[in-house]
Amino acid sequence: MTRTELPANASALIASVPTGVWIDGAARPASGSAEFEVRNPATGDVLTTIADATVADADAALTSATAAAKAWAATAPRERSTILRRAWELVIERTEDFALLMTIEMGKTLAESRGEVAYGAEFLRWFSEEAVRVGGRTATAPSGNGRILVTKEPVGPCLAITPWNFPLAMGTRKIGPALAAGCTVIVKPAEDTPLTTMLLAQVFADAGLPAGVLSVLPTMDAPNVVAALMSDPRLRKVSFTGSTRVGKKLIAQSADQVLRTSMELGGNAPFIVFDDADISAAVDGAMAAKMRNGGEACTAANRLLVHNSVREEFTAALTERIAATTVGAGYVEGTALGPLINARQRDSVAALVSEAVESGARVRTGGAAVDAPGYFFEPTVIDEVPAGQRILSEEIFGPVAVITGFDTEDEAIALANNTEYGLAAYFYTQSLDRMLRVSSALEAGMVGVNRGVISDPAAPFGGVKQSGLGSEGGSEGIDEYLNTKYIALTP
Repeated sequence: MTRTELPANASALIASVPTGVWIDGAARPASGSAEFEVRNPATGDVLTTIADATVADADAALTSATAAAKAWAATAPRERSTILRRAWELVIERTEDFALLMTIEMGKTLAESRGEVAYGAEFLRWFSEEAVRVGGRTATAPSGNGRILVTKEPVGPCLAITPWNFPLAMGTRKIGPALAAGCTVIVKPAEDTPLTTMLLAQVFADAGLPAGVLSVLPTMDAPNVVAALMSDPRLRKVSFTGSTRVGKKLIAQSADQVLRTSMELGGNAPFIVFDDADISAAVDGAMAAKMRNGGEACTAANRLLVHNSVREEFTAALTERIAATTVGAGYVEGTALGPLINARQRDSVAALVSEAVESGARVRTGGAAVDAPGYFFEPTVIDEVPAGQRILSEEIFGPVAVITGFDTEDEAIALANNTEYGLAAYFYTQSLDRMLRVSSALEAGMVGVNRGVISDPAAPFGGVKQSGLGSEGGSEGIDEYLNTKYIALTP
């Protein structure tokens, strides 16, 4: 690979993005004026510096959110809907800006970034429609002594902690329902990808969102900034997308203030190919489920479980497809796989593969980090992995497909469920009976049947077991930001 320069319009785009902490509807320097660097994972070069929020900034953001909370909760649902709809329009209008920004700070290809813009923006449109559909109910008390009146009210100021792998969509998936419900929200974006969130904050301001309703705190001191917010009784909810390890700590921290929590945590998704599957379709699905976003997705197929009667046919076809994947900077035309987010993630993937190979696993293609500037790892297929290897139990979060064989349906289900996680699962079959039977048996919050991409703003996104609590998206998503109030009414 050769070194590639940024596109000509990248510098002007970066210069247009706010780089302060976003409080009271505008960017300003962090308390103490500290900054940190944002790097291009395709080269390791510094793109820009951005404000490094402190505990004092967190307090200022929460003060602003609290001051705006009552008026925003009282804002007519139709007005909140209109602002969200306008934000959706503005994001779509700026598709190329958001796509390029995500590609240069996160690494995914421009094609995938454009796809994320469409997907992420759709949460704003979806929740603009949900804002005017928050319901309740009324009924006569069974005893006949009055009426039961149930209403829904915003939970109050929220903290949204977003990951680096989908910097736009993970923001809109949390901000959209919070604003629709009438909540103010503080976003703590991942330190690797803060620029996309800052541009989104500017879009919301341009859409007419009142000052104080949305704050953004980029920071390298996340533990202290987040702890300060979560220990403050003015905060009423935390929503987090990230690792199970960090999620557990946040759940523990949330107990002191009895915060509402939404947790979208780790995954170890199985991808099952039964003996009656359409192999060509299954390979297409595996490419989507495994290689989307370079494998850096919580829903990525982590373990490909293939019936032994078709395993070699499937493995050979998938290996051919993955071996042909073009690696390079995501903003270079023709690139199909960009870099991993940083050196730490690249080295983590390399260690998982190396350990598996040393234990006897077979590399069908790839298998190593790319010797070039940036944080690249070869698109990889391995099989014959001995049981007990870390690569079978931990999230890979990289472009590595791990294939394991099975003989019976019961064995496949047992292997699929043999994990502490339960976010997503996929399987391919042409039997309707098996579709229903296996869907029910899989311990996952989301199941893809004969498809490798399942995320949809109109559907609930969430897991079971140690993959999290609650759902985002769908009509269920707004409920995470609403309290239920019962009123016993005697006329």
